[in-house]
Amino acid sequence: MNELIDPFLEEHTCASFACLNELGNPYCFTCFYAINIQEGLLYFKSSFDTKHSGYLQTNPNVAGTILPDKLNKLQVKGIQLEGIILPFDDILTKNAATQYYKQHPMAVAVAGEIWTVKINKVKFTDTTLGFGKKIIWDRENYKQ
Repeated sequence: MNELIDPFLEEHTCASFACLNELGNPYCFTCFYAINIQEGLLYFKSSFDTKHSGYLQTNPNVAGTILPDKLNKLQVKGIQLEGIILPFDDILTKNAATQYYKQHPMAVAVAGEIWTVKINKVKFTDTTLGFGKKIIWDRENYKQ
């Protein structure tokens, strides 16, 4: 993605996402994640019986945030992202479980499915680079 965004995503573990419920109202959930930087994919684990899982099957669009695992109140750092949940049979989800369990091996003992978010846009805020500094990445304009 980006030499400043990538290390941040790899270093941290928890994301919050918003999806839409059946009435079109926002619904939020928090999860541990693993990241595939090369493909721009984020993986999380959730059971089919959760509210958000039902909502995601109806409307796969998500927005999310990632903050540092340990907050420093003198430095503002964080990710805002937009993406789409990929179907479980999508070719890009092939290695999702392997990637997720590599980072979270204890999660194998918990019931649930590994979901894949195809990240389409990222805004990274990092005040250590200067006040109000934002790094923007989007899949459409990214060239490898």
